Amino acid sequence: MPAPGASPPRAGDAREAFDYAVLRVVPRVERGERMNVGVVLFCRARGFLDARVELDARRLLALAPDLDLEAVGRHLDFVRRVCAGDPACGFVAGLPQAERFGWLVSPASTIVQPSRVHAGHCADPAAALERLLAELVRLG
Repeated sequence: MPAPGASPPRAGDAREAFDYAVLRVVPRVERGERMNVGVVLFCRARGFLDARVELDARRLLALAPDLDLEAVGRHLDFVRRVCAGDPACGFVAGLPQAERFGWLVSPASTIVQPSRVHAGHCADPAAALERLLAELVRLG
C-alpha cells in the first residue's frame, strides 16, 4: 500500500536489485592513492550491464604526472566494450552478463581496479548508473 498522499506504483516502477563497483585508477599501489573514474552496474532482472566512465586527465596527472593516460583510457574502453558484449574483446565478451560482471569486478593488480561490489535497488538501471557516477566520480 502506498504511503498517504503518494501515487500508487505504476507497472514499470518495480524496483529491482543491482550490483555495482566503482572503477578506480591506482597509479602507484605502494602510495595507496587512487581516483574514482567510473562505475560498472549489473541488474540481472533487467538484463542490464553497463559501465560509465569520466576520466579527469588534469586531476589524474596531478596525482601521477607520468601516468600513461592513453593506456588507462584503453583499459576503461575495454571495460565498456566487455559490458556491451563486443566480440572484438575476446572470449570474455561472449560470456553471460553475470559472468562478465564477475570478471570485470574481480580484484586486479593493474592500474585500473574495481572497488568491492555494492548493492542497491532501482526501477531504472541506466538512471541508477548515472546517479552513482554523479555521486562517486564527479566532483561538485
